[in-house]
Amino acid sequence: MQMSDTREIAADKATVWAALLSPEVLKECVPGATEVTGNAEDGFEAVVTQKVGPVKATFRGAVVISNVVEQTSLTLTGEGKGGAAGFAKGAADVHLDEADGVTTLSYDVEAKVGGKLAQLGSRIVDGFAKKMADQFFTRLEEVIEGPQEEDPEPEAEKKGWLKKLIS
Repeated sequence: MQMSDTREIAADKATVWAALLSPEVLKECVPGATEVTGNAEDGFEAVVTQKVGPVKATFRGAVVISNVVEQTSLTLTGEGKGGAAGFAKGAADVHLDEADGVTTLSYDVEAKVGGKLAQLGSRIVDGFAKKMADQFFTRLEEVIEGPQEEDPEPEAEKKGWLKKLIS
């Protein structure tokens, strides 16, 4: 399965880059993540519990970062095993561009699943993968920008906890 998308995040590239390489932010943004440890140089290890159709599993896996062009692009390659449920592996090429204080994050993902997950059919698995990606990037925007209010006051500038930490 392959998918691509683009997101605009109201922050500079340095802030978005730092968020992508932070285990705390990744744990906050990956749906179902109960543990994310490691660092960008050595890679990350994660524990994620998810339900795909009738199959619920806890996946343990590793993510390696490669092809790094500082604050511009990187490749995330990961593999997770969920016991009898099967496995998931894939890679994401992420690219950042900044204009007027807004960072455009674009990504191309290629993923494969096996075991019981593969038996569910591509429509269920593809829909689940798209939903996971959407949730991840929506949550990443919220962590960086802060929660969106429907009717914010003009003087009240909301910042995400990551932005406060870096500022």
